[in-house]
Amino acid sequence: MILSLERGIYLASRSPRRRELLAQIGVRFHLLLFRARPGETVDVDESTLGGESPEAYVERMARTKVDAGWQRMQQRNLPRAPVLSADTTVALDGKIFGKPAHREEAATMLAALSGRSHEVFTAVALKADDWLESVVSRSEVRFATLSAAQIAEYVESGECDDKAGAYGIQGRAGRFVVELRGSYSGVVGLPLYETAQLLDKLKSRR
Repeated sequence: MILSLERGIYLASRSPRRRELLAQIGVRFHLLLFRARPGETVDVDESTLGGESPEAYVERMARTKVDAGWQRMQQRNLPRAPVLSADTTVALDGKIFGKPAHREEAATMLAALSGRSHEVFTAVALKADDWLESVVSRSEVRFATLSAAQIAEYVESGECDDKAGAYGIQGRAGRFVVELRGSYSGVVGLPLYETAQLLDKLKSRR
């Protein structure tokens, strides 16, 4: 039996941006957070596999996270409801730019993106019982040529922290974007059209 969406879904993500985007389209949800405190075992290993494409990587991550979220829901004996998760990565010339480990790496990433077009992939996965589907949104973003001072100022703001590709298009980095082809919400972290399509597909199975 496919679970109903009437009571809402679980969002297996810490991202405040994904919360805002889900709320924007009127989806009721409850947070289902993964472990993050020091000393705790992580729920999901986000390492890339050798030869893995950016698109394959984000889809694998989204599906792994939604499975982990489903297991966490069961372990906590929470009321059963569909679980949604997502993952975003930036790619330049096929190389994956994930979340920078430190601000020096963030500056290096931004320097590489300067004056270039790059891809942003966001995968969304939805699970309800044995049913699991995922979809990947691809967008192309072109940056202006950034000066060393602009990069340093942006990195110093801290907005680069914990963001794929070391930037957030919805924040100060919006001024760097010359052109966007694809899904703005996908670049932010949750492609709304694709997310709504997954939810509608689940509803149709009731």
